[in-house]
Amino acid sequence: MTELLRVQGLVKHFPIRKGVLRRQVGWVRAVDGLDFGVAAGKTLSLVGESGCGKSTTGRLLARLIEPTEGRVWLEADELTALPPARLRARRRDIQIMFQDPFSSLSPRLTVAEIIAEPLRVQGLYRSVGGRNRVLELLELVGLRPEHAYRYPHEFSGGQRQRIGLARALALEPKVLILDEPVSALDVSVQAQVVNQLQDLQQRLGLAYVFISHNLSVVRHLSDQIAVMYLGMIVEQGSREQLYQRPRHPYTKALLSAVPIPDPDRRDDRERIRLTGDVPSVSNPPSGCRFRTRCWKAQDVCATTPPPLTELTADGHLSACHFPENVDHDN
Repeated sequence: MTELLRVQGLVKHFPIRKGVLRRQVGWVRAVDGLDFGVAAGKTLSLVGESGCGKSTTGRLLARLIEPTEGRVWLEADELTALPPARLRARRRDIQIMFQDPFSSLSPRLTVAEIIAEPLRVQGLYRSVGGRNRVLELLELVGLRPEHAYRYPHEFSGGQRQRIGLARALALEPKVLILDEPVSALDVSVQAQVVNQLQDLQQRLGLAYVFISHNLSVVRHLSDQIAVMYLGMIVEQGSREQLYQRPRHPYTKALLSAVPIPDPDRRDDRERIRLTGDVPSVSNPPSGCRFRTRCWKAQDVCATTPPPLTELTADGHLSACHFPENVDHDN
């Protein structure tokens, strides 16, 4: 399947500065070499604990911040090499929906002005019939026409997130980056927003990069999943591969913490409690970055970084010297 969005060797290091002269004393290695792709109509989820680099990756894909190294392709265009004028036009095809519905919308603008803003920035408002386009987008995300002339403070969190979705869809993008789009919402509202995202993907053929720490939501929405730890991908595979046969100890620990609603099944699963704190991204451990919290760590883990490799011919990638569940694969 042809990939619509492709990432190779993506790196983002933020400088650490101290003192009156603001001299650089180190780097925050927020994203440290990512490779992945996503096809049209499919969803790739980036999961992991807070601080693993998920949101930074989303902003790099949208070129809201510049990468330190690496390349990002959207179809045949390398976004990381495009001149400003060409990049401005290609921004229409890759949009981002932010995490917090309460801070991502300007309180001074009406809903109609918020949704129309991308059209005005791109100089398309008149050519697409701006007012009618805004009303179409409101209907598309399940809001009513009279909502267009209200302000964000008049809406619930779920409605605000729909407004953010309408704004992201205004330019008819091909790729939508969803940065924790349901984490600030009630559980019942989360289900509504996730179902709407699935419906829009089927209708419009969108590719999603879904950023989340909620593995229950990720399981419902994803085709492919990449598990991140301290700025790196430690496991990547299909939804079935990761949830049924996780190979990296970190993935296994994350899955063991997912709540099970059926009380009869809770005692059947081993709960893995990770010890120690998450290491600093400015000074990550040598070798395998997860080794300081891993119950399987041995001497080789401290000296040799495990490559992200395909252990069997099924596309399931893992970066571990002593992976789980390999003997059970066909």
